[in-house]
Amino acid sequence: MHDKKTIAVIVLILVAILLAGCTGTQSSSGSGTYAGSPSAESNLIISPTDVMPDNNAVSVTVQQKVYDGTIPVVFDGGKGQNLVKSVDVTLYTSDGRVITASIGTNKDDSVTLQGTKQTDRVVVTVSEMNGQTYKVADVLSPYRQH
Repeated sequence: MHDKKTIAVIVLILVAILLAGCTGTQSSSGSGTYAGSPSAESNLIISPTDVMPDNNAVSVTVQQKVYDGTIPVVFDGGKGQNLVKSVDVTLYTSDGRVITASIGTNKDDSVTLQGTKQTDRVVVTVSEMNGQTYKVADVLSPYRQH
């Protein structure tokens, strides 16, 4: 009987160790990315946008990057324009910077963000008066060399 209890305790300890995972520390050579901070490359991966209800729909255009690396973003308005509380733009640059700006809520309001002369990512979110937030644009903005 004593042997069965000992074996059961050993099995439980082994299961606990397996479930706990690694307990060691990881050393870093000082280069690369650290856990918790996304790399510039991971910030350049686009994801799906949200679908706004038809009666609340608005549009935002991320225009082509200009030769100096700037990116114009224009609020086009739409059926739900009067319900819009804010329009926020986040620019993820290829060199790792994150720049945020707001656009006005009137048709043709715009903001121009300073990107790089490489490919950058632009994400636009629209917040409505009722508290709903929609990602209406998530695009890569490549640099044109001509």
